This record gives sequence, structure tokens and C-alpha cells, in this order.
Amino acid sequence: MATVSRSSAVVRLRPRRRLEPRDIGAMMRVLRREAATWNAPVFTMSGPMRDPFRILVGCLLSLRTKDETTGPAAARLFGLARTPRAMQRLTVRQIERAIYPVGFYRTKARTIRRLCDDLLERHSGRVPATIEELLELHGVGRKTANLVVIQAFRRQGICVDTHVHRITNRWGYVRTRTPDGTEVALRRKLPARHWQEINEILVALGQMICRPISPHCSRCPVHSYCARVGVTRAR
Repeated sequence: MATVSRSSAVVRLRPRRRLEPRDIGAMMRVLRREAATWNAPVFTMSGPMRDPFRILVGCLLSLRTKDETTGPAAARLFGLARTPRAMQRLTVRQIERAIYPVGFYRTKARTIRRLCDDLLERHSGRVPATIEELLELHGVGRKTANLVVIQAFRRQGICVDTHVHRITNRWGYVRTRTPDGTEVALRRKLPARHWQEINEILVALGQMICRPISPHCSRCPVHSYCARVGVTRAR
């Protein structure tokens, strides 16, 4: 049985239980309510007009970068250029300076320029609305494509990042080795009503409580449902 520390005391968690399909709805209701109180630094890429281009570029900037860094970087970049045509007029160096210090900012600057070339050449500067077309664009992977169709076009998708991948496996809800594998498993298993919300909710949970190492199980509102797969130390 796992134990966690709370202050100087040691708290013994409830026995692990098998997560049943019917449990996911209850878990999501609890997490939806609790996440609103956490003030987690989840980077929202929609913007006031839910502009597809801003969401697309913002997601590329967020890859392997903390959300508190991505937000200001995106704001600086979009202060210089808000469309693929305007972004194409910037030099790679200008883009680098605007987005620094996001992770791999030099590579991302070149990716953004090539992405704008693709959008202008293939789609007349418009961001396509399907996952299949988005995946044909330079630098766009499944996480980004799903996020764009969800946030920009209000279509069904499941955005799986490291948080969603880690937590759903930790729960024992899926058993997968990669985020892409988790997306496939969730599309088969997760009720469609939770597809759009699961990323934002589990990112907040992962940032605030369900950390990769030594998660705060004693503070988790759904710990009684969790199988804690792979967790050897917890707080």
C-alpha cells in the first residue's frame, strides 16, 4: 500500500482499486470542478477571436515549454505579425528574438516560417480544419492538429500531451507507451463528451498535483479511483 507524507505525518492512502468504465464520468465531474480553483498555468491559445492561426502557432511554441513561458512569447510574436503573410515578412532572427526563451526557439522559428509557406502555398493562407490536412503541414503533429480542430473549429478531437499520457496510464485507464498510442486508446474507450475537455483538465492536474515524480496523492481529489501504476513515491 502506498504512503504519502503530509507535513511531518505519514498518510496511508486507500487501497488501490480497478478503474471501471463508469468511473470516468465521476472523475471528470470532480476534476472539472476542482481544476477551476487551482489557478494552474495552463496556456490558453484560443485568444479573443479563437483565431486558428494563433492557436496553431501558439501550440507549436508550447511544445516542450512551460506554459508561463509560452504565453508571453506568443504575445510578443503576434504583436509583430498576426497572419501567415505578415509572419512570412519577418526574418527568422526576428522570430527568434520574439519567442525567446521558449524551448528550441531557433528550430521553432524556422518551423514557423516554413509553416507559413505551407499555408500560403497550399491553403491560400487559411488554416485547414481537418486533422488529416493539418498533419500535412510542416512541424504539425497529432497533439497540435487535435488542439487546433478542438479550439479553433469546435470539432471532436483528443489532444494528448505528456500529462494526458502519463495520468491516464497512471490511473490504469489505458496501457500505452506513447502519447499517439494513448490517443488511439482514448478514441476507442473515452466517452466522446469528454474528448474536448480532457487535455485542459489533465494538464492542470499534472501541473498542480499529479507530477511525474512524487505526485501529491494526498491532495488529489480522485486518488481513490487511481491505480497509481508506476508510482513508487508519493506525497
